[in-house]
Amino acid sequence: MKPGAAKRMRLAGMIRKESLQILRDPSSIAIAFVMPVVLLLLFGYGVSLDARKVPLAMVVEQPDASTASLIGAFRHSEYFEPQSFDSIQTAQQAFDLHEVFGIVWLRNDFSRRLLAEGDAPIGVIVNGVDANQARITGGYIQGVWQAWLADYARRHGVKLRAPVMLEPRIWFNAAVRSRNFLVPGLIAVIMTLIGAMLTSMVVAREWERGTMEALMVTPIRIGELVIGKLVPYFLLGMGGMLLSVAMALWQFDVPLRGSFWVLTAASALFMLVALGMGLLLSVVAKNQFVAGQVSIVVTFLPAFILSGFIFSIGSMPEPIQWITYLIPARYYVAILQSLFLAGDIWPIVLSNSAALLVMMVIFLGLARRKFHKRLDA
Repeated sequence: MKPGAAKRMRLAGMIRKESLQILRDPSSIAIAFVMPVVLLLLFGYGVSLDARKVPLAMVVEQPDASTASLIGAFRHSEYFEPQSFDSIQTAQQAFDLHEVFGIVWLRNDFSRRLLAEGDAPIGVIVNGVDANQARITGGYIQGVWQAWLADYARRHGVKLRAPVMLEPRIWFNAAVRSRNFLVPGLIAVIMTLIGAMLTSMVVAREWERGTMEALMVTPIRIGELVIGKLVPYFLLGMGGMLLSVAMALWQFDVPLRGSFWVLTAASALFMLVALGMGLLLSVVAKNQFVAGQVSIVVTFLPAFILSGFIFSIGSMPEPIQWITYLIPARYYVAILQSLFLAGDIWPIVLSNSAALLVMMVIFLGLARRKFHKRLDA
């Protein structure tokens, strides 16, 4: 038999063996296809960074047409659920009991001081326990107030005394839906789990079950062994990616403004990085439990916390920002968010893909170097 044909037979046999192993292990199928569905449903429907229907106390000390008009602007906003209170004391009691998240206070001289230059006629109190929601709620209140103020000046023929008139334009996510931001980033977390967690146990499982010795006496080479173990999990991971993208597009209405083929190529590159990390952990650990726990600590948690998936990297302390450059998911999340929300922004796609390519070579090279057909390795 020719050497090339023998090599193909050995490689095909190894791929078939690993494929059968996956089919006989329901947990692998569950991690690849059930877990993405659960995570996407959980984050898509259960997690939101938006401020919607915020309970807001409205205190009007001297009701008139102007105060009624402003209250009406808050009632017509999708962001607030205003509740009327007779006095600031009763509003503060509701605020202390967490029945409302903020207070808008219109004092008895509101109409007289309306449009007075350099004089704020309303008071705003916002619960700052959740700093993120406090900032968002404060911004929404400011937006309603500015829009109403401009409309009031136009209707009454009064010149609005403001040094700067802001005309906001929101690019890439005009609806300002946190779901459009979270779901693409979650795909990176899902692929990290599929790639790193599953492959972190493939070699360790061989050692624990005693089948590694049988593989060592076969003529299969280390390179063929590595490829044979990675190919089935690569296909499994790409299947999970396609399922996740399909749910993002059709279940959650997240737009894909870039090329699907660019997304597929970048995902394949990241999957190889995740497989390399998992295989390296499996080769070094030689124990399924240890390899699984370590993979969670060094792959999943960094991908969740330090990739920009939820927390902005720019707001992190500078030493932590430097650490994020070592996290492969950082680069993949940047590609995902650009492709889904902005389009084929080639400087972002190419620079982050280059970083992933370097990491793929490093992790797969280290895994190949550490993988020996020796019992004392």
